[in-house]
Amino acid sequence: MEQNKIEEIVKKVLGELGANVSASGTGTASVGGAIPQTAHVAMLTGIEKMEIKEFPMPTVGDDDILVKVEGCGICGTDAHEYRKDPFGLIPVALGHEGTGEIVKMGKNVKTDSAGKPLKLGDKVVTCMIFKDNPDITMYDLNKQNVGGADVYGLLPDDDVHLNGWFSDYILIRGGSTVFNVSDLDLYSRVLIEPCAVLVHAVERAKLTNILRFNSRVVVQGCGPIGLICIAVLRTLGIENIVAVDGEEKRLAFAKEMGAGKTVNFKEHKGIEALAGAVKDAFGGKEADFAFQCTGSPAAHSNIYKFIRNGGGLCELGFFINGGDATINPHFDLCAKEITLVGSWVYTLRDYATTFDFIKRAKAIGLPLNKLVTHAFPLEDIDEAFKTNIRMEGLKIAVINK
Repeated sequence: MEQNKIEEIVKKVLGELGANVSASGTGTASVGGAIPQTAHVAMLTGIEKMEIKEFPMPTVGDDDILVKVEGCGICGTDAHEYRKDPFGLIPVALGHEGTGEIVKMGKNVKTDSAGKPLKLGDKVVTCMIFKDNPDITMYDLNKQNVGGADVYGLLPDDDVHLNGWFSDYILIRGGSTVFNVSDLDLYSRVLIEPCAVLVHAVERAKLTNILRFNSRVVVQGCGPIGLICIAVLRTLGIENIVAVDGEEKRLAFAKEMGAGKTVNFKEHKGIEALAGAVKDAFGGKEADFAFQCTGSPAAHSNIYKFIRNGGGLCELGFFINGGDATINPHFDLCAKEITLVGSWVYTLRDYATTFDFIKRAKAIGLPLNKLVTHAFPLEDIDEAFKTNIRMEGLKIAVINK
């Protein structure tokens, strides 16, 4: 019998047994002969300097999972690290929007973090790595966000090296969270992490009790974050959405994602004129609620002018220190009694909810996968980052063939 047919049979049998039996007796299950001796990792070794490094394949412990990486999106956080190393991580294997296929797993691994069975061949994503913090649990009502834990792709380098998703293999260690997402296609899986950011933001916004089905909602900034924000709102049944941005291509896509009307801020001189245009788009009324998705301090200063008295605002655009914003506390906040909430990344619960959001968005015809506008192989990761920085597309991804 041909060797490749034998490998397929072994893979199928091990999968049916729950993928916790080892043909070699090592305490792990794997696909025989399919795993190379070394892995390739795109290491950030200096400012704007990526190098493809080759490292020995690590030992897979009883609680570990070895994943063959299929793809990973480039996040704004990755770009900031690439350009300036604000977290002081160099050398580092970046990439936290990744997904791939289980090719080897320890004998203790039976289910994912939501209790769903895991086996060889399943497609997975990761969320966070626990640090012995009892407040970070799957359904903890305290809802602590991911800021209290480590994340693959933003880890200091160690003797394993396979710490980020910009690679061809990654080792998911015991104590990590992992989710079985085999029912989602590759691009949907690449988008899970940024979508979770917006699921979390909208959940935060709902705490104000202002965001309702008939709310007038303005979304400022139509990069991937703002566009996904519009999609999340539409899946909740909110239809009166106005998108604000300075690029017509992005505004056109905002309509595809569910915005009813758009405003190009470049066509209006001064904040009063811009606020008037937003008001006109809502039929002469100000917004009930606003989402600020740009990461621009000036944009944050302006957005209060779009919101009615008693309205609400969710600020989610600042994932690093982007500088100070200037507002007038009396006119912008107090006199209007604006309810303001901040949002930063997500909780473990939001991550699981995101899988259902993606399915619902597709069910109502929202073109989420069109957010991935560029796909580069791992060896071209430098060009992928430069494309992201030049803002030539929306979501730039590294896809392994």
